[in-house]
Amino acid sequence: MKVGTPIVFIFLSALILINSTKTSLTYAYYELDPVGFIEALCENKDQPELQCNGKCHLKKVAKSQDNKQNTPESIIDFKEVILFSTHTSEFLFPKIIHNKKPVLITYNNLYSFINTYDFFHPPRV
Repeated sequence: MKVGTPIVFIFLSALILINSTKTSLTYAYYELDPVGFIEALCENKDQPELQCNGKCHLKKVAKSQDNKQNTPESIIDFKEVILFSTHTSEFLFPKIIHNKKPVLITYNNLYSFINTYDFFHPPRV
């Protein structure tokens, strides 16, 4: 449990980071290696007269990023959200009655010593 929690945290953080920087990474790949980008991701390889040089894929990525940012997602319908509930429940603490016995201050040592000088001796044979 203690080892698995940081691993899951790192994994989810990496997913969020990669998803949020996907567009930036695509543009960086285009700037660093345009030939490799054109060979791998260009959609118009069979039509060289368009001379898009991979910009078709960049436009597609930018458009998808804009659509994700501009489209509001209605997850919560605010007409159905209860903002305040008037139902209150009262919690009453039960009364605890302690029946304390009165403390008697008396000496309760029941030890007694009888000083007798008579000792038991077994019979002689």
